[in-house]
Amino acid sequence: METERHRAQMNVLIESLQLAWADRDDFYVGGNMAIYFSELQVKKNDFRGPDVFVVLDTAKREHRSWVVWQEGGRTPDVVIELLSESTEKVDRGDKMRIYARLLRVPNYYLFDPLTGLLEGYALDVAIGAYARMEPDPSGDFSCPPLGLQVGVRQAELKGISAAWMRWIDAKGQVLITPEEHAREAVAEAQAAKAQAQAAKAQADAAKVQADAAKVQADAAKAQADALAAKLAEYEKKFGPLPGEGER
Repeated sequence: METERHRAQMNVLIESLQLAWADRDDFYVGGNMAIYFSELQVKKNDFRGPDVFVVLDTAKREHRSWVVWQEGGRTPDVVIELLSESTEKVDRGDKMRIYARLLRVPNYYLFDPLTGLLEGYALDVAIGAYARMEPDPSGDFSCPPLGLQVGVRQAELKGISAAWMRWIDAKGQVLITPEEHAREAVAEAQAAKAQAQAAKAQADAAKVQADAAKVQADAAKAQADALAAKLAEYEKKFGPLPGEGER
Protein backbone atom coordinates (compact mmCIF):
# COMPACT_ATOMS: atom_id res chain seq x y z
CA MET A 1 0.00 0.00 0.00
CA GLU A 2 1.26 3.44 -1.01
CA THR A 3 0.15 5.26 2.18
CA GLU A 4 -1.66 4.63 5.44
CA ARG A 5 -4.80 6.00 3.73
CA HIS A 6 -4.49 3.45 0.93
CA ARG A 7 -4.16 0.58 3.39
CA ALA A 8 -7.12 1.85 5.44
CA GLN A 9 -9.24 2.22 2.30
CA MET A 10 -8.52 -1.36 1.28
CA ASN A 11 -9.60 -2.60 4.71
CA VAL A 12 -12.75 -0.47 4.70
CA LEU A 13 -13.93 -2.08 1.46
CA ILE A 14 -13.03 -5.61 2.53
CA GLU A 15 -14.35 -5.42 6.09
CA SER A 16 -17.66 -3.74 5.22
CA LEU A 17 -18.51 -6.33 2.56
CA GLN A 18 -17.55 -9.18 4.89
CA LEU A 19 -19.80 -7.75 7.59
CA ALA A 20 -22.75 -7.14 5.26
CA TRP A 21 -22.48 -10.66 3.82
CA ALA A 22 -21.56 -12.39 7.08
CA ASP A 23 -24.33 -14.95 6.57
CA ARG A 24 -23.08 -15.90 3.09
CA ASP A 25 -20.39 -18.48 2.30
CA ASP A 26 -20.44 -18.23 -1.49
CA PHE A 27 -17.99 -15.39 -2.07
CA TYR A 28 -14.45 -14.27 -1.38
CA VAL A 29 -13.21 -10.71 -0.95
CA GLY A 30 -9.48 -10.10 -0.74
CA GLY A 31 -6.90 -7.40 -1.15
CA ASN A 32 -3.26 -6.82 -2.06
CA MET A 33 -3.04 -10.47 -3.08
CA ALA A 34 -1.49 -12.06 -6.15
CA ILE A 35 -3.84 -13.61 -8.69
CA TYR A 36 -2.23 -16.37 -10.78
CA PHE A 37 -3.93 -17.25 -14.04
CA SER A 38 -1.16 -19.15 -15.85
CA GLU A 39 1.79 -21.41 -15.03
CA LEU A 40 4.07 -19.07 -16.98
CA GLN A 41 2.99 -16.14 -14.86
CA VAL A 42 3.74 -18.11 -11.67
CA LYS A 43 7.25 -18.91 -12.88
CA LYS A 44 7.95 -15.31 -13.90
CA ASN A 45 6.14 -13.86 -10.86
CA ASP A 46 5.66 -10.68 -12.87
CA PHE A 47 2.18 -9.63 -11.84
CA ARG A 48 0.98 -8.27 -8.50
CA GLY A 49 -2.65 -8.69 -7.60
CA PRO A 50 -5.37 -6.05 -7.28
CA ASP A 51 -5.82 -3.88 -4.21
CA VAL A 52 -9.36 -5.22 -3.70
CA PHE A 53 -11.20 -7.98 -5.56
CA VAL A 54 -14.42 -9.97 -5.13
CA VAL A 55 -15.11 -13.45 -6.46
CA LEU A 56 -18.65 -14.89 -6.43
CA ASP A 57 -19.80 -18.52 -6.51
CA THR A 58 -16.80 -19.74 -4.56
CA ALA A 59 -16.08 -21.01 -1.07
CA LYS A 60 -15.29 -18.43 1.62
CA ARG A 61 -12.00 -19.59 3.11
CA GLU A 62 -8.49 -18.34 3.80
CA HIS A 63 -6.22 -17.74 0.80
CA ARG A 64 -2.54 -16.86 0.52
CA SER A 65 -3.04 -16.13 -3.18
CA TRP A 66 -5.71 -16.70 -5.79
CA VAL A 67 -4.74 -19.45 -8.24
CA VAL A 68 -7.38 -19.55 -10.96
CA TRP A 69 -6.86 -23.15 -12.08
CA GLN A 70 -7.10 -24.33 -8.46
CA GLU A 71 -10.37 -22.43 -7.97
CA GLY A 72 -12.35 -24.11 -10.74
CA GLY A 73 -11.45 -21.38 -13.21
CA ARG A 74 -13.14 -18.69 -11.11
CA THR A 75 -11.79 -15.20 -11.71
CA PRO A 76 -12.75 -11.95 -9.97
CA ASP A 77 -16.16 -10.44 -10.68
CA VAL A 78 -15.06 -7.03 -9.44
CA VAL A 79 -11.62 -5.44 -9.12
CA ILE A 80 -10.72 -2.14 -7.45
CA GLU A 81 -7.35 -0.44 -7.76
CA LEU A 82 -6.36 2.40 -5.45
CA LEU A 83 -4.48 4.97 -7.49
CA SER A 84 -1.20 6.56 -6.48
CA GLU A 85 1.58 8.35 -8.33
CA SER A 86 3.71 5.22 -8.48
CA THR A 87 0.93 2.82 -9.63
CA GLU A 88 -1.52 4.85 -11.73
CA LYS A 89 0.23 4.18 -15.04
CA VAL A 90 0.17 0.41 -14.46
CA ASP A 91 -3.41 0.48 -13.11
CA ARG A 92 -4.59 2.26 -16.27
CA GLY A 93 -2.37 0.22 -18.57
CA ASP A 94 -1.05 -3.32 -18.07
CA LYS A 95 -3.41 -4.26 -15.25
CA MET A 96 -6.43 -2.91 -17.07
CA ARG A 97 -5.58 -5.00 -20.15
CA ILE A 98 -4.95 -8.14 -18.08
CA TYR A 99 -8.25 -7.77 -16.19
CA ALA A 100 -10.15 -7.25 -19.45
CA ARG A 101 -8.50 -9.71 -21.86
CA LEU A 102 -7.21 -12.52 -19.63
CA LEU A 103 -9.30 -12.47 -16.46
CA ARG A 104 -12.41 -10.95 -18.08
CA VAL A 105 -13.40 -9.10 -14.92
CA PRO A 106 -16.89 -7.61 -15.52
CA ASN A 107 -16.40 -4.42 -13.50
CA TYR A 108 -13.24 -2.45 -12.77
CA TYR A 109 -12.99 0.62 -10.56
CA LEU A 110 -10.21 3.12 -9.94
CA PHE A 111 -10.16 5.26 -6.79
CA ASP A 112 -7.65 7.79 -5.52
CA PRO A 113 -7.92 7.87 -1.71
CA LEU A 114 -6.08 11.19 -1.51
CA THR A 115 -8.22 13.12 -4.01
CA GLY A 116 -11.53 11.22 -3.80
CA LEU A 117 -11.57 10.61 -7.58
CA LEU A 118 -13.65 7.53 -8.48
CA GLU A 119 -13.97 5.97 -11.96
CA GLY A 120 -15.96 2.95 -13.07
CA TYR A 121 -15.46 0.66 -16.08
CA ALA A 122 -17.60 -2.16 -17.51
CA LEU A 123 -16.18 -4.92 -19.69
CA ASP A 124 -17.15 -4.95 -23.37
CA VAL A 125 -16.80 -8.70 -23.95
CA ALA A 126 -16.97 -8.36 -27.73
CA ILE A 127 -13.73 -6.39 -27.92
CA GLY A 128 -12.11 -7.48 -24.63
CA ALA A 129 -11.74 -3.94 -23.34
CA TYR A 130 -13.32 -1.66 -20.78
CA ALA A 131 -15.84 1.06 -21.50
CA ARG A 132 -16.03 3.94 -19.09
CA MET A 133 -19.22 4.00 -17.00
CA GLU A 134 -21.29 7.08 -16.33
CA PRO A 135 -22.17 7.80 -12.69
CA ASP A 136 -25.74 8.38 -11.57
CA PRO A 137 -26.87 11.91 -10.51
CA SER A 138 -25.42 11.38 -7.02
CA GLY A 139 -22.02 10.42 -8.46
CA ASP A 140 -22.32 6.70 -7.64
CA PHE A 141 -21.52 3.85 -10.04
CA SER A 142 -23.50 0.63 -10.43
CA CYS A 143 -21.85 -2.68 -9.58
CA PRO A 144 -24.16 -5.27 -11.24
CA PRO A 145 -22.22 -8.44 -10.33
CA LEU A 146 -22.67 -7.73 -6.61
CA GLY A 147 -26.09 -6.09 -6.76
CA LEU A 148 -24.55 -3.01 -5.19
CA GLN A 149 -23.25 0.42 -6.07
CA VAL A 150 -19.99 2.14 -5.24
CA GLY A 151 -19.64 5.77 -4.30
CA VAL A 152 -17.65 8.27 -2.28
CA ARG A 153 -18.80 9.31 1.20
CA GLN A 154 -17.23 11.55 3.81
CA ALA A 155 -16.58 9.79 7.12
CA GLU A 156 -14.12 9.35 9.94
CA LEU A 157 -12.69 5.84 9.76
CA LYS A 158 -9.49 4.32 11.09
CA GLY A 159 -8.83 7.64 12.80
CA ILE A 160 -8.89 9.49 9.45
CA SER A 161 -11.55 11.99 8.35
CA ALA A 162 -11.70 11.76 4.57
CA ALA A 163 -13.72 10.92 1.46
CA TRP A 164 -13.91 7.12 1.33
CA MET A 165 -14.96 4.72 -1.39
CA ARG A 166 -17.90 2.73 -0.06
CA TRP A 167 -20.23 -0.08 -1.03
CA ILE A 168 -23.88 1.06 -1.22
CA ASP A 169 -26.90 -1.24 -1.14
CA ALA A 170 -30.10 -1.13 -3.21
CA LYS A 171 -31.74 1.15 -0.62
CA GLY A 172 -28.93 3.68 -0.88
CA GLN A 173 -27.48 2.72 2.49
CA VAL A 174 -23.71 2.54 2.93
CA LEU A 175 -22.42 -0.88 4.03
CA ILE A 176 -20.92 -0.10 7.41
CA THR A 177 -17.58 -1.27 8.74
CA PRO A 178 -17.11 -3.16 12.02
CA GLU A 179 -15.84 0.13 13.48
CA GLU A 180 -19.08 1.90 12.53
CA HIS A 181 -21.13 -1.07 13.72
CA ALA A 182 -19.45 -0.84 17.12
CA ARG A 183 -20.15 2.90 17.25
CA GLU A 184 -23.82 2.28 16.48
CA ALA A 185 -24.01 -0.40 19.16
CA VAL A 186 -22.49 1.97 21.73
CA ALA A 187 -24.84 4.79 20.66
CA GLU A 188 -27.86 2.46 20.91
CA ALA A 189 -26.75 1.26 24.34
CA GLN A 190 -26.28 4.84 25.51
CA ALA A 191 -29.71 5.81 24.12
CA ALA A 192 -31.33 2.82 25.85
CA LYS A 193 -29.61 3.77 29.11
CA ALA A 194 -30.79 7.37 28.76
CA GLN A 195 -34.36 6.18 28.10
CA ALA A 196 -34.22 3.89 31.13
CA GLN A 197 -32.93 6.73 33.29
CA ALA A 198 -35.67 9.05 31.98
CA ALA A 199 -38.32 6.42 32.65
CA LYS A 200 -36.99 5.92 36.19
CA ALA A 201 -36.99 9.67 36.77
CA GLN A 202 -40.63 9.85 35.60
CA ALA A 203 -41.53 6.91 37.84
CA ASP A 204 -39.76 8.54 40.80
CA ALA A 205 -41.57 11.83 40.14
CA ALA A 206 -44.90 10.02 39.90
CA LYS A 207 -44.17 8.26 43.20
CA VAL A 208 -43.32 11.58 44.85
CA GLN A 209 -46.61 13.02 43.57
CA ALA A 210 -48.50 9.95 44.75
CA ASP A 211 -46.84 10.14 48.15
CA ALA A 212 -47.70 13.86 48.40
CA ALA A 213 -51.31 13.16 47.43
CA LYS A 214 -51.50 10.44 50.08
CA VAL A 215 -50.12 12.81 52.70
CA GLN A 216 -52.75 15.40 51.71
CA ALA A 217 -55.49 12.76 51.79
CA ASP A 218 -54.33 11.48 55.18
CA ALA A 219 -54.25 15.06 56.51
CA ALA A 220 -57.77 15.75 55.18
CA LYS A 221 -59.04 12.53 56.73
CA ALA A 222 -57.39 13.33 60.04
CA GLN A 223 -58.98 16.80 59.97
CA ALA A 224 -62.37 15.32 59.13
CA ASP A 225 -62.03 12.73 61.90
CA ALA A 226 -61.09 15.47 64.39
CA LEU A 227 -64.11 17.55 63.41
CA ALA A 228 -66.38 14.52 63.66
CA ALA A 229 -65.01 13.72 67.11
CA LYS A 230 -65.63 17.29 68.31
CA LEU A 231 -69.14 17.20 66.91
CA ALA A 232 -69.89 13.93 68.62
CA GLU A 233 -68.58 15.29 71.92
CA TYR A 234 -70.68 18.47 71.57
CA GLU A 235 -73.85 16.55 70.78
CA LYS A 236 -73.22 14.24 73.72
CA LYS A 237 -73.13 17.24 76.07
CA PHE A 238 -75.64 19.60 74.52
CA GLY A 239 -77.71 17.53 72.16
CA PRO A 240 -77.97 17.70 68.40
CA LEU A 241 -77.06 20.91 66.68
CA PRO A 242 -79.97 23.07 65.66
CA GLY A 243 -81.58 21.62 62.59
CA GLU A 244 -80.07 18.18 63.09
CA GLY A 245 -83.39 16.66 63.99
CA GLU A 246 -84.97 17.91 60.77
CA ARG A 247 -82.52 15.99 58.62
